[in-house]
Amino acid sequence: MKFNNRDDIIQLTPLWQGERFPDGRPRVPDDILRRMQRVVTEEGAVLWNHNYHFQFEGDWVRTHPDRVLVGRAVTGVFVPHRPDLHDYLMDYGHNEEKRIGAMNSWVIETLVKDDVIVIDLFGKVYEGTYSGANLSTAIATRTGRGQVIYGGIRDMQQIVDIPNAVTFCKGCDPTPIRNVMLTGLNVPCRIGAATCMPGDVVLGTMSGVLFIPPHLAEEVVEHSERTHMRERFSHQRLREGIYNSSQMDTKWTEEIEADFEEWRKSHSMEDEEGVDWSKQTDQSDAGGTLLG
Repeated sequence: MKFNNRDDIIQLTPLWQGERFPDGRPRVPDDILRRMQRVVTEEGAVLWNHNYHFQFEGDWVRTHPDRVLVGRAVTGVFVPHRPDLHDYLMDYGHNEEKRIGAMNSWVIETLVKDDVIVIDLFGKVYEGTYSGANLSTAIATRTGRGQVIYGGIRDMQQIVDIPNAVTFCKGCDPTPIRNVMLTGLNVPCRIGAATCMPGDVVLGTMSGVLFIPPHLAEEVVEHSERTHMRERFSHQRLREGIYNSSQMDTKWTEEIEADFEEWRKSHSMEDEEGVDWSKQTDQSDAGGTLLG
C-alpha cells in the first residue's frame, strides 16, 4: 500500500475533468470556493437530485459557530490500534515514504492553502483527540481554513484563539491521542452518516458539514445564487404588497417571471467580494423559497 497515492486518487474521482493537485486530488477553482461561502446548507439538495444521499453530518461541537468553513478536503482514516499492522505502517511510513513523527502529522504535512483536513477517528473522543493547540496551529498556518474531526480535540481554550481556523469535532477531552493508527491518507472516509472523498468541497455551517463532490460544486453554487436572487425578489414584492404569499410560494406565473426578469436588470446580489449574483442564469421552475 501507499499513503496519498496519486494513481488511486485519480482512479477514484473519474468524474472530475478539471485541474488536479500534484497528488491527484481534484482542484475545484478558487472562485467556486469563494462563492460557496454564501451557500446555505439546504441548497445542497442539488446533491440529492443526483442520488448523493449521504453527504451530510450534523451534531458537531464547533469552535466558531458564527463562521462558515469552506475548503478542499484532505482525508485521513484512523482505526483502533492493532500491534502488527501499526508496527508495519510506522516502519513503512518512516523508511519507505520518509515521513516523520507521529501518524497524525503525516496528514497535516500534506496540507496546502484552502484545504480542510477531514479525519475519520470513528467518533472516538477519549484518547481520540486528533489535534491540540500545536497541531491546530499547524493546520491553520498551512490552510487558513480549518478541520473536521470525526473524533475529539484537546486544548479547546487555546484553539478558539487561533486565527483563520474553524474546527468541527465530536467532542473535547484533555487526554492525548492513543491506541489508534492511520490506515489511509486521501482515501474515501466515513464521517458519521456521510462519505467524504479527497478533493470534495467541505461546507461547514451552523447546520452541520456537507461534503460536495467536486464535479457538482459549481452546480451547487449556481443553484444557490439563483435561489438567493429569487428569494430577494420575492421578499421585496411581498413587502410591497404586489403579490401574496401563495403567489410567491408556488410556481410563478408567466407574468411574475416577466416581472422578475425586469427586476433583475436593476438589481444585483454583490457580496463584499464583488460577486454579481444577478448575472447568473436562472433555470428554476419554482419561485420563492425553492427548498422549503
